[in-house]
Amino acid sequence: MKRVLCFGDSNTWGAIPNTNDLRYDETQRWPKMLQNLLGSDYEIIEEGLPSRTLCTFDTRPERMHTMGYQYFVPCVYSHDKLNYIILMLGTNELKTEYQNTCPKILNMLKIYVNFVRNFKSKIDNSTPMLIVCGLSPIDEGLYTPPHKFEGATNKVLEVNKMFETFCKENKLTFVDNSDLEVGADGLHFTALAHKLLAEKLAPLLK
Repeated sequence: MKRVLCFGDSNTWGAIPNTNDLRYDETQRWPKMLQNLLGSDYEIIEEGLPSRTLCTFDTRPERMHTMGYQYFVPCVYSHDKLNYIILMLGTNELKTEYQNTCPKILNMLKIYVNFVRNFKSKIDNSTPMLIVCGLSPIDEGLYTPPHKFEGATNKVLEVNKMFETFCKENKLTFVDNSDLEVGADGLHFTALAHKLLAEKLAPLLK
C-alpha cells in the first residue's frame, strides 16, 4: 500500500466558503475524493488545518499552533513510512498583517523541501516524493474584512511563478491550482474545486 500525506490549510481541511469554518463532508473534500479515485492500494492521510502557514507565527493565543513547519516535522515522523507528501500551503502567508514578500514565501517552501529531501524512513531508508501545490486564487475584493488580504490577488500569481520555477529547477512535481474556483468569500474552494483538484492529483500518484 502506498501512503500519501496531504498537508495543508483550510482548503485541505475542507472549509466551506462563508460558513465560519463549517466543513465539507467526506464525499466532498479533495483528500477523501482522492482516496476514492485511487482505491485500496493507497492510504490518504488528511492533515489540513485552518489558518496554517508555512513558517509564519500567528501571535494570537488561539492560533499559535498554526505555524506549519513546527508540526510538519513530527507529522512526517509520526506517519512514517510515506511514499508521497502533497504540500499545499502558502495562502495564509499573504495576510496583510504578516508583511511577507513573495521571495520570503519561496524561502519558506525551500525549508520544507530541504527537510523532505534529507528525510530517511526509519522503516526502509526511503525518501517520500514531494508534490508541491501552488497557491489557489484569492479574490481580495470578496474577502471580509477587505484589508485582510490586501494585494494578495496579484501576489498569488507571483508566488506561483516562483514556486513553479523552483520546482522545475529542482525536479519537483508542481501542481498549478490557479484554475480552481473559490467561493463567495474569495478564499475557500467550492465543492467543484475539491473535485477537480482530486482528479488532477490522482494521475500523478498513479
